[in-house]
Amino acid sequence: MSSCDEGVQTSVRGARDASGAGVSAAARGARRRVVVLGSTGSIGTQTLDVIAQHADRLEAVGLAVFGSVDALGRQAREFGVRHLAVGDERLAGDARCDDLAAWCAAAPEGTFGTGGAAVVDLVRLPEVDVVVNALVGEAGMRASYEALAAGKVLALANKESLVVAGDLIMPLAAELDARRRAEGLAPAFGPAGALMPIDSEHGAIYQCLLGEDPREVTRLWVTASGGPFRGRTRDELSAITPAQALAHPTWNMGAKISIDSSTLMNKGLEVIEAHHLFAMPYDQIEVVVQPQSAIHSMVEFADGSVKAHLGTTDMRIPIQFALSYPERWGAPVRPMDFRTLGTLEFAAPDVDTFRCLALARHAGAVGGTLPCAMNAANEVAVAAFLAEECPYLGIAACVEAVMDAHEREGVQRVEGLDQLEAVDAWSREAARAWVRAHGA
Repeated sequence: MSSCDEGVQTSVRGARDASGAGVSAAARGARRRVVVLGSTGSIGTQTLDVIAQHADRLEAVGLAVFGSVDALGRQAREFGVRHLAVGDERLAGDARCDDLAAWCAAAPEGTFGTGGAAVVDLVRLPEVDVVVNALVGEAGMRASYEALAAGKVLALANKESLVVAGDLIMPLAAELDARRRAEGLAPAFGPAGALMPIDSEHGAIYQCLLGEDPREVTRLWVTASGGPFRGRTRDELSAITPAQALAHPTWNMGAKISIDSSTLMNKGLEVIEAHHLFAMPYDQIEVVVQPQSAIHSMVEFADGSVKAHLGTTDMRIPIQFALSYPERWGAPVRPMDFRTLGTLEFAAPDVDTFRCLALARHAGAVGGTLPCAMNAANEVAVAAFLAEECPYLGIAACVEAVMDAHEREGVQRVEGLDQLEAVDAWSREAARAWVRAHGA
């Protein structure tokens, strides 16, 4: 099996940890039991909508948020979930958390906790088949690692897991792939995998690769809408406000990812993810602007043929595929009507104006701990921009300054989560210092 073949082994079907029953949800004829990390965010709420639409096949058994306690309570009661976690440990004494703890305690085996460790504990629950990681930022990295280490299928929407820790996450997924095959848990045809991408772009590439020989792939085309500022010059971007940057033209997303989309950092992160997911060299991964967002990505083959994945701009489609694979269930949204689509446009991204894409590609090509430093600096810079403490163009400037400083100090080979968390902490402080010195 080639390295590329191993890289595309991403699948869903319930996998139990080594000490568990070793029987998938599909094999039991039971519903797949799902933990949703980041359940009140954009991906999380849409995941729960898919679960509600397919209640005969899916069941939510655990929910985690950072600080949205009220919304978590409403979800827990609607879906009857008795395993809950709140990531913000400062809320440990909050009366609302006490109420949730009492709700969970009313069930014989219910659990409730606060802090990052409590969130990670949910992925280790013995009854869990699938973990949907929709946490935002570096916080989701350890949860992804521990989900795979526990033998759970990982449906991944947290970009930072692969951007920062891809060198650690992908070997774990490959090990679980092999175990699933050995235990007869893999589908009869197609990838076996433990890791299923929820991103529309990577889900599209995944589906285009089904049934294909990875050795015959010559290029991955990652599509981008171009964001709300497509075609503008750097001068025109100098006075951009958070409200303007949050107004994405085609997708409804959370604040952080909306800003990343506007700077094209989102595409840079997706290039790094694609490199890890599909074991594809960076010089065979291209970004193309497709403003209608109708084409979610494409795969080019040795004979010049190109497969494109098209569909409605609604994340419930890739979410459902991540949860239903290898089956396809009834559409969770109205399918696209190609008679009304109109035209399809394509253009090269403007990497001079939108520097973040080039910075991310550089970080990925260098590898090691540089993507970690880049990601941490971007999170800090985006938060500062949203708080009106940093100008829009300052986001890329801050990221570049931190990356340069990290390269001067020496990029390290990735060896473990503790190391990455230390680099992340250093990079965040360096980014905050830059914002204090150069911010608005």
